[in-house]
Amino acid sequence: MPVLKDILYKVSLQSVSGNMDTEVTGLAFDSRKVLKGSAFVAVNGTQVDGHEFIQKAIDLGALAIICEQLPSKLNEKIAYVQVKDSAQALGLIASNFYGRPSEKMSLVGVTGTNGKTTCATLLFELFRELGYNAGLLSTVENKINDEVLEATHTTPDAITINKLMSQMLVKGCTHCFMEVSSHAIVQQR
Repeated sequence: MPVLKDILYKVSLQSVSGNMDTEVTGLAFDSRKVLKGSAFVAVNGTQVDGHEFIQKAIDLGALAIICEQLPSKLNEKIAYVQVKDSAQALGLIASNFYGRPSEKMSLVGVTGTNGKTTCATLLFELFRELGYNAGLLSTVENKINDEVLEATHTTPDAITINKLMSQMLVKGCTHCFMEVSSHAIVQQR
C-alpha cells in the first residue's frame, strides 16, 4: 500500500499535520464511499462542499484528510493536509495512488461539442484491429481490450479514471482513448 507522503507527490501543499507515513488503502471524495484506511479529499463541488463531510469521513475510517480549509478542531490520530485547490490535488493524488498510469501509455483525449463518442470509439476499434491492447473511456461504455465495463459519465471522476487506466496497464494496454467533456476540464478531472 502507498503511504500518504508518496501520493502527495507534485501536490502543492500549504500545511501538513500528523503522520505522513500513514498507509493509504483507498481514496474517496464522496464521504459515503470512505472505507477504513482511506484518504478523504474534501472537494468543494457544484452542489455540496466536501468540507462539510470531513467528520463523517473520519467516522467511517478515513486516516487522512486533504482539504482547503482545516477543521477548527484536529483529531491527533488523523493526518491533515491543507492544499490550495482540492480538485486539482485529487487528480494528482489519484494518479500517484494508482502508479501514474497515464505516464505509462499513450493517452488520447477527444473533446468537442459533438462526435466525442464516435471518434474515441473508432480510434479504439482501429487500434484493436491493428493488434494493440487498448482501453476506452466513453459515455456509452468503458472497455479494457474486449472487456466491457459500465460507464456512468462521459468523463469519469479522477479516481475512477486512474483506477481504470491502472487496470488497463495490468491487462497490457499501450493506448487509452477517452472522451473529455468540457465539464470535466473545468472540474479538473
